[in-house]
Amino acid sequence: MFVGKLKQTLVLLEQDEISRMQLQAKTLEQLSNRLRMLYGSQNAEELCHRIDTIAHKHRLQCEYTPRKTQWDESDIVLITYGDSIQAASEYPLETLHHFCKHRLADSISTVHLLPFFPFSSDDGFSVIDYRTVDSTLGNWESIKQLSGDFDLMFDFVLNHVSRESLWFADFMEHMPPGNHYFIEVDPHQNLSEVVRPRSSPVLVPIRTRHDLRYVWATFSKDQIDLNYSNPDVLMQAIDILLYYVRQGARILRLDAVAFLWKEIGTPCIHLPQTHEVIKLMRDLLEDIAPGVLLLTETNVPHQENIRYFGSGDEAHMVYQFSLPPLMLHAIHTQSTNHLRNWLQQLPPAPENCTFLNFTASHDGVGLRPLEGLLSEQDVKQLLEDMRERGGYISTRRQPDGSETPYELNISYFDALRDPSAHYDKWHIQRFLLSQTVTLSLQGIPALYIHSLVATPNDQVGVERTGRTRSINRRKWDYRELERLLDNHQTEASRVFNALQKRLVLRRKLKAFHPDAMQQILSLGNDLLGILRTTRDGNEKILALYNFTPFAKTVSTTKLGLTANNEIQPLTDLISAENIRIETEKTRNALVLPPYACYWIKTR
Repeated sequence: MFVGKLKQTLVLLEQDEISRMQLQAKTLEQLSNRLRMLYGSQNAEELCHRIDTIAHKHRLQCEYTPRKTQWDESDIVLITYGDSIQAASEYPLETLHHFCKHRLADSISTVHLLPFFPFSSDDGFSVIDYRTVDSTLGNWESIKQLSGDFDLMFDFVLNHVSRESLWFADFMEHMPPGNHYFIEVDPHQNLSEVVRPRSSPVLVPIRTRHDLRYVWATFSKDQIDLNYSNPDVLMQAIDILLYYVRQGARILRLDAVAFLWKEIGTPCIHLPQTHEVIKLMRDLLEDIAPGVLLLTETNVPHQENIRYFGSGDEAHMVYQFSLPPLMLHAIHTQSTNHLRNWLQQLPPAPENCTFLNFTASHDGVGLRPLEGLLSEQDVKQLLEDMRERGGYISTRRQPDGSETPYELNISYFDALRDPSAHYDKWHIQRFLLSQTVTLSLQGIPALYIHSLVATPNDQVGVERTGRTRSINRRKWDYRELERLLDNHQTEASRVFNALQKRLVLRRKLKAFHPDAMQQILSLGNDLLGILRTTRDGNEKILALYNFTPFAKTVSTTKLGLTANNEIQPLTDLISAENIRIETEKTRNALVLPPYACYWIKTR
């Protein structure tokens, strides 16, 4: 009798384990619906079964569990290449880990590791092997050690692969599976409607031992686009996605995802099938890896960009791509008019979604996100200002064959320097202003490592590589960088120490929770005011910024700080100093010094 009950118990436990390992019925139904939209009803059931099998395999082998299932005010992302900091005696990933653990343990929560896989060009974005760590950077154990102290963001370069990949080698030899993984097009086909992010041709001629073939290449002749109309490609993508989760990715950045699906006769950007693929990936993650987040990289005009939230069922996060160029424009013109108007009209992210706020990254400052926000003359003047500071402008090809500015390449630190001044006394204050505003906006902030350490333009890197993006991708020697940061007279040290203190402070303020309410105040074109309030109303932070090199005043009544014509002493949380208040007859006015950044707790 005992043996019978034991067997029955074991069967129940085994059934429970199987049900836990398999996808939920609701998820399978969602996946099936999306697969029908992508590939037709006749293939949906079989593809759904294949996804379930892939998910089961990864769930059995996964040892990673996210530290939390949602975001909060402590979430701050550091963007970096695996070899942005190097030392002779160890792998660059180990050096980066030492730097982050030593300098940033209390300042950041997440390290965004830009592509760390074997690659053939574009500093990692021409991936040869998705499942291997570049041996010059380290190995999977290096990644695991870093994930022991920080959450990690991985890049999933899912739109294209290197022409040196094994898949493309299969294609060249007409061998499975890669022989059907790419998009061949007749070179005489009319592709004028295709939206281009580059000035290069969309088709690349490939001469094999057998024939001459033309394949689709959105970004460069070394980056060959994958054919997602072949469901086998999607199965590979899902397998890679879940492999990254197993390796410790809390956030998965979907690189260049807007161009994923191709359909001749359309612009081949933002197609419904692309959105459906992202939604399918979110469905899958929310079932088997709750807390793992999808971030879409879509460097396009703002209204197009936020479509990737879907109805709260697509990307968990989208970049605020309009923020970097609008911030530059506001500081250079000493006017917050366009930046403030954009922020005031910005709707909150859908529930369970948020923004990623940044000013600089490994890429340049995108110019398409300014469409509809700045006039052509304003953009032209901004680009002229950037050229004076050593910047470069890349272009993209329009359907009529003309070329228009696409991206600004410059160090964000040097973008805010006055090139005409022998000593620019406001340079660091302007730069800190740009970063501090970003820290106070609704969403999760992300800082590029070269902004954190005030790296200037790397013109030597541009000359060495012949690529203008290299201007903002310097490789630091660890000992040299440490010496600069320890010398409090250097720009690097002054910027790093100031930002680090603000990062630590921000992580303690609940009003800076990504979901906390945001109100953009109307204080005139010299100033920017942001009121952040927790959902329960228990904490309010008033963030005030002066975008000019002149002291400015603002009525305390206008800020809601005066009650019965009396005002209590106000303290700036950043400096821990009392804020100067002027009294003019019956009017109290708060004084903001040049380029001031104030965080004031009002409740």
